[in-house]
Amino acid sequence: MVSNRKQDTTEKIITAAIDLFSKNGYNGVTTEEIAKEAGFSEKTLFRHFQSKQNLLEQAIDRYHYAEEMRAIFDSKLTWNLKEDLLLISQNYHRIMHRNRKMLRIIMKVGENVPGLHQYSHRHPQALKDFLTNYFAEMKNRKKMVPFDAEQIAITYLYMNFGLAHGRMNEDPAFTDERFAKLIEESVALFTRGLTP
Repeated sequence: MVSNRKQDTTEKIITAAIDLFSKNGYNGVTTEEIAKEAGFSEKTLFRHFQSKQNLLEQAIDRYHYAEEMRAIFDSKLTWNLKEDLLLISQNYHRIMHRNRKMLRIIMKVGENVPGLHQYSHRHPQALKDFLTNYFAEMKNRKKMVPFDAEQIAITYLYMNFGLAHGRMNEDPAFTDERFAKLIEESVALFTRGLTP
């Protein structure tokens, strides 16, 4: 029961912090304001988080995509290139869109918070590793042309990141229906280029 209460408190503080950071910027918000917004004292905030930066780092870990994507690579792949890449892309974009406030904060804060860029980069690095291993195995199974697996992973990751970034910036070309079609067409094009 105590651990559930602690988790609820942590969740409320993280949610309040993300909302305030997205409205006022990381440097425009104090820990006192975050605590008040979450309905707690600043002392409670510091019991759960060592600092404002630690709070942001824990928010990144809670709302980024590495663990959700790991589950897909661990148990949902069919080893059909087009089906797998579509599944990977759809889930990546679902997570990125759901967490767009957090991702905007990371992009804005970036280099201004010491070590944050490197800290947040662990998630794209993990996805690159998952993709690299996947493409290497697809090559081993002779289901993909013999390109460098890591280079293909980087290309695929940045193609999807570019699409996600456009959607996060609310590009009018990216309505939900058009975006879903764009993902399908991007995957089809990528698959065509890799199929032996």
